[in-house]
Amino acid sequence: MTTVEIPEYRTDAFFGLQDKWLPTADGELTHYHEIGEGTPLLFLHGSGTGVTAAANWWLNLPHLARHGRCVAIDSVGYGQTVVAPGTEYGIREWGRHALRVLDALGIDRTWIIGNSIGGWVALQLAIDAPERILGIVSMGTGGAKRTAALAGHAKPELSPAGIRRTLEQFVVDKELVTDQLVDLRYRAALNDSASSRLEEVVAARDRDRDALPLDLGALAELDIPLLLIHGMQDVVIPVSRTWELLHTIPHADAHLFSRCGHWSQVERAEEFNEVVGQYLRRHRSGHVRASPSGRGAGPR
Repeated sequence: MTTVEIPEYRTDAFFGLQDKWLPTADGELTHYHEIGEGTPLLFLHGSGTGVTAAANWWLNLPHLARHGRCVAIDSVGYGQTVVAPGTEYGIREWGRHALRVLDALGIDRTWIIGNSIGGWVALQLAIDAPERILGIVSMGTGGAKRTAALAGHAKPELSPAGIRRTLEQFVVDKELVTDQLVDLRYRAALNDSASSRLEEVVAARDRDRDALPLDLGALAELDIPLLLIHGMQDVVIPVSRTWELLHTIPHADAHLFSRCGHWSQVERAEEFNEVVGQYLRRHRSGHVRASPSGRGAGPR
């Protein structure tokens, strides 16, 4: 495997998370954050301009680490993850990257906590690789029909003002979108733009909205715990998306937040952490142990 030099980068102290790096393929170095022990919990971020694992999960990882081994990755094409030349992007490609991370960490089965496109990737993984999934928590699940807000995200404006407008679409309480948060997301977006990744990942996401919608028939066959979380005032992914999935997937539960938009893990962080923590406790049976091959054997 080609050795990739670790970039000279540190996640801003605002997020309170330590950086980790993991070789996951030839020429690929995954940037991630890890905290906690026990049952694996893999966190997959959304796809808004300037998104990173830290910018999606900083209010959740310290709390949910009480319930397991939290691993939050920058998916290929986002954040600080170094990608190999010729890397392709899309729902299945992001899922395969997640599986490479699990393999590199010696994790056989995991819970996935996914935001927006991260929830879409998680559900597609549950269809494609059900043997790797213990359960899923998905917020504002991506892949829904295009809304006006989604259409606007197809051509993001790469400026502090554009970042602010995007983030303000995610929340009801606009005061959560601080100058500092806008600046951090803007700097992350410049990193994406500098390597021409932003246009590629946006195009791949929008292509798969039509080319790879979730197979409702396959979802109806899922036999895993699934918690769907949605903000009632979400203008990016309407709450009807959760109703559609709830009526399709036999073991799905749902939690709706009032006075909340697309960013439930931020806008209602304390309650979000409580809801997810309770769900994990209720559905966790046993503990994770290492198999002779070094990969986690999952709950028993």
